[in-house]
Amino acid sequence: MRGKKRRIEELTRYLEEINMGKQGILVDTTDDEFSHLRDEIYKTVTALYQTRDEAVKAKENYADNLANIAHQLKTPITALLLSVQMMRENPSSDNLAQIERSAGRLQAMEEALLLLSRLDSGTLCLKQEKVDVFTLLTLAFDNLQELFRAGEVQAEVLEAGEVSITADLDWTMEAVMNLVKNCMEHTPRGGCVHCSYEENPLYVQIRIWDEGAGFAEADVFHLFDRFYRGEGEKSGGIGIGLSLAKEIIEMQRGNVSAFNLPSGGGCFEIRFYRH
Repeated sequence: MRGKKRRIEELTRYLEEINMGKQGILVDTTDDEFSHLRDEIYKTVTALYQTRDEAVKAKENYADNLANIAHQLKTPITALLLSVQMMRENPSSDNLAQIERSAGRLQAMEEALLLLSRLDSGTLCLKQEKVDVFTLLTLAFDNLQELFRAGEVQAEVLEAGEVSITADLDWTMEAVMNLVKNCMEHTPRGGCVHCSYEENPLYVQIRIWDEGAGFAEADVFHLFDRFYRGEGEKSGGIGIGLSLAKEIIEMQRGNVSAFNLPSGGGCFEIRFYRH
């Protein structure tokens, strides 16, 4: 009885210390009838610590995202207000064009943020259908024809026969378009964005690469972070496109990485796994 009382007091003392905010460790290795209870208490406390840390991290990320959103909204709103003021003083088509550009940027940001919200809440439903990879890539490039034309950049999709993946055509095309658009924006005039695909028993691989200067070393590990924009970024983007692409691909048993080619230029590599 005395031994049981001592064991109960030890476990009680441990829980009291946890409730007081002290981080304790159960180091007792005694093997008796209380061993299972001790192990379950320790596992529960460990899980609670992990849940707390995740909640703190989520709160920090939420605060960071709010700050980033506020910062991203500031530029087009300021441009809108300035253009409206100038229009009142001196009506001009240039000011009207600036208003249209700023409104377009706000609209694109709204759509991206709504999509992020759906991803975070788990309400984005993706179809599971057979998708021909060449068709997927061709549609993605076709939807960006005007941007390629305006940037005087060529596009090349290397056909490699019939290869298919199980995915949602529309959302996967959206992800691929974000990667292609990034390559196009970093390709000099007269250059080309290339795309190839292949398969093996484990996965289908898609590569999209440009003829630009490649990714800055400091940017490579942050390219898919939300709201991240490299120091040399000149496209006026809001830093969401690559993050969205990554999340959509990962929801479909895939992953995406970025690296520089030995011959020059930045490359995105997507892999959709068979199982």
